[in-house]
Amino acid sequence: MKQFSCGAVVPGCTATFTAETEDEILGQVAAHAQADHGMESVPDEVVAQVREKIETV
Repeated sequence: MKQFSCGAVVPGCTATFTAETEDEILGQVAAHAQADHGMESVPDEVVAQVREKIETV
């Protein structure tokens, strides 16, 4: 199981995502970034930051 806390990249954000795979986490994060942070797409450098902060739980 994988987990990512958005606050690890966006200070103050309390959203947390859990999924079986890293790709599932990235899909959830992309939807969250659009809905809650107003990002139309997630830049490669942000994807890299997210990947670095995904933990195995």
